[in-house]
Amino acid sequence: MQSMTKVKRTYSSRSRLSLPSSSPSSSPPSTTKRKRFGEGAENEPPAKKRITNKTSPSERSTKSKQSVLRQLHFSIETSVLRTCTICGLSYTRGAPDDESLHRAHCSRVQRGMEWGREEEREAGKVGVEEIQSAVKLKNGKKGRIICFKANVGGRIGSKLAILLETINLALSSPPLSTDILQSSKAYLYLIPSLTNVHREKIVGCVIAQRISTAMTVATPSETLLKGDSNQATDRDLPPSSPTHRLVTVDTTSGLFCNPEALPTPLGIPRLFVPSAHRRQGIASRLLSAAAATFIHGCPLDPVNGDVAFTQPTEGGHAIMQNWGRGGVRIYEE
Repeated sequence: MQSMTKVKRTYSSRSRLSLPSSSPSSSPPSTTKRKRFGEGAENEPPAKKRITNKTSPSERSTKSKQSVLRQLHFSIETSVLRTCTICGLSYTRGAPDDESLHRAHCSRVQRGMEWGREEEREAGKVGVEEIQSAVKLKNGKKGRIICFKANVGGRIGSKLAILLETINLALSSPPLSTDILQSSKAYLYLIPSLTNVHREKIVGCVIAQRISTAMTVATPSETLLKGDSNQATDRDLPPSSPTHRLVTVDTTSGLFCNPEALPTPLGIPRLFVPSAHRRQGIASRLLSAAAATFIHGCPLDPVNGDVAFTQPTEGGHAIMQNWGRGGVRIYEE
């Protein structure tokens, strides 16, 4: 009995220490006994953790918004091409690049661009000249006119490049070539900004170019003969008639020119005023400043045919007639 008791004690003490058994036939320990940490973990399924939702109401609303799906329909009858009634730019609706371009372009067309301290610091280095100061407009506001080379570099050159890109888009005109910019000057009309005392608004731009020849604009009587000659046959009006030689510039506005090229020193390839600042006399003041200062010591007179425009738009044609009083000519860009 004592030996049996000792065996039991020895077996019991070993089971408490969880020592490995040397006999393969030894019975496993009871499952009711307390196991050490990590023992038998490979045979037991992992314990399920209780998941609690700790997201804030704002995060839940964001997730609910993101989960909303929209059904898109392809419509063949509806065009995605839109034309802005304010700036006249045609763009693809729904295209991020087109819409971003339209927003920036439309803003510049309506309100113009800014001229700030950064440009003023660079003005003396690139030869920016103030042509006139305290120039009063029809609405009582006063501004100033500055001038510089159109092929200038640096920050002012980048500003002018963006401005010319806006003008070309608004007028549907091609970019000015490098040769034209080298022989041109830029005239800008600046007024104080209403939101920042250290900045100014560019409310007008004229590019003045050195040219050699231009054509005179046909008079209304010559234009009338031109229209009659188009309806007449070759027997009624011979091809040698002067009315057959008129150059058609714009049939919509009825603008025709005589083909003879006459000496003309100054050309205006670009003229632009933002829509919010029109009918204040800005264009005529810029043109007068260009005619008076483009050639040093030699003021030019548009009435005498010293100034010419490229193919003008309807608004440009009206300015050309009012400012030049019929003396402004036309030249090919």
